[in-house]
Amino acid sequence: MILHVDMDAFFASVEQRDNPGLLGKPVIVAGHSKRSVVSAASYEARKFGIHSAMPVFQARQRCPHLIIQPGSREKYARDSRKIMAILRQFSPLVEPVSIDEAFLDITGCEKLIGTAEQTAKKIKAEIINQLALTCSVGAAPVRFLAKIASDMDKPDGLTIIFQEDMARVIDTLPISKVPGVGNKALVQMQSLHIETLGDVKKFDHKLLNHKFGSFGQRLFQLARGIDDTSIEPERPRKSISGEVTLSRDISNPRDVQSVLLAQAHRVGNELRAGKKRCRKVSIKLKFSDFSQITRTKTLDTWICSSNAIFDQALHLYNNVKITKTIRLVGVGVSDLQDTKTPVQGSLFTDKAQLNSSQWEAVDRAMDSVLAKFGPDALKKANLKTRKFSHKYIGDQKVNPLCAVEVTITGRVQGVCFRHETNLAAQDRQLSGYVKNMPDRSVHALFQGKQENVQDMLAWCQKGSTFSEVKDVKPRTVSVDPALTHFEIRY
Repeated sequence: MILHVDMDAFFASVEQRDNPGLLGKPVIVAGHSKRSVVSAASYEARKFGIHSAMPVFQARQRCPHLIIQPGSREKYARDSRKIMAILRQFSPLVEPVSIDEAFLDITGCEKLIGTAEQTAKKIKAEIINQLALTCSVGAAPVRFLAKIASDMDKPDGLTIIFQEDMARVIDTLPISKVPGVGNKALVQMQSLHIETLGDVKKFDHKLLNHKFGSFGQRLFQLARGIDDTSIEPERPRKSISGEVTLSRDISNPRDVQSVLLAQAHRVGNELRAGKKRCRKVSIKLKFSDFSQITRTKTLDTWICSSNAIFDQALHLYNNVKITKTIRLVGVGVSDLQDTKTPVQGSLFTDKAQLNSSQWEAVDRAMDSVLAKFGPDALKKANLKTRKFSHKYIGDQKVNPLCAVEVTITGRVQGVCFRHETNLAAQDRQLSGYVKNMPDRSVHALFQGKQENVQDMLAWCQKGSTFSEVKDVKPRTVSVDPALTHFEIRY
């Protein structure tokens, strides 16, 4: 049997867990910019029709009392690693497919851990006990049905599709629920009067291939319950990308170039950190009317320098006829290869290849400096001098920040003190954290505008409703750009 474990409203649920005051309330994880989109929505928010990728301004229109949390990718990644570690206790064949979902193949594990239902219940219990989060689990003999099953009874659901039930489920499964069927495919499905996956059986594979290309063959197999896709614990990463929603639309090519450069460096840094190189570069542009385009170029050589990625991204942009203002810019790379993999060399000196190699050496030196001194230690000169990079990019903090570590002693440990500290820091738009220490003190870090940090320190001197503060010892530290919100740590 194959299990698909899917966390329930993962980002929003983590925020509700860490801030009990958010429980039972409509919460979304998103930036505070007018151009931000919803990353995740709690089930209370979903009752208003709010969903991920929806613009925040639309979400606010649907729910005026909506609570917006900025979120922390670092925190979610930390919890994700714990979830995957739990899953590996039940099977060696665990394939994470995103930060909040994974497949498990438990074939042959029944004698050790029990039936699919027993295993699913144990997994759900472990995740609740260790992380205080719920998940939904689907189980089926094949991979695609396991994923569909996990979505049938959300949240905190458990659905099992047995071998004898597969034909019935397939025959009645709405075609829109089949993974891979998008809006364009649905239009063609309607023209063929295909409403369920079972309806696909009426057509032979030649017609399906003609209508849907390579996906037609997969539809032909899925309609017959065939899915040979195996669970791969070490599925190689296929692409790396970065994008930014701008705080206001732009049309000036120099402005677009500045954003492309910033995203190319972000992607290049991640590419080199993973010891990869690429042969495909792509750009993504979303316009003021929310339409979007992507363009991709396949290169003759393998690259990993940020400058080479930028050159290709700029070439793609210059070959696009732009008639509307731009609200989002993205850069991506794909067709990845390990840097240790040998490649065919050229018999003749290639000027472009030599230039790319030289820039790669510069980039690696920059990576070392940034890793040691932080992301603001070095910048491209045209990013440093262009006012654009600080003026237009959404959800960036433009004002100078300061950061202070604080040790608070007295009768301060407990849920109430941490909770009220969290609320006070959020009211002052500070990022950072608060946590209990083994010596009965409380350690916190407050980061934000200087006046807001000072105001927070004054609040700490008074303490929360039921606390008795004995001493507050602040210490100025370096600003950490990775801290994007305030959280309670355990």
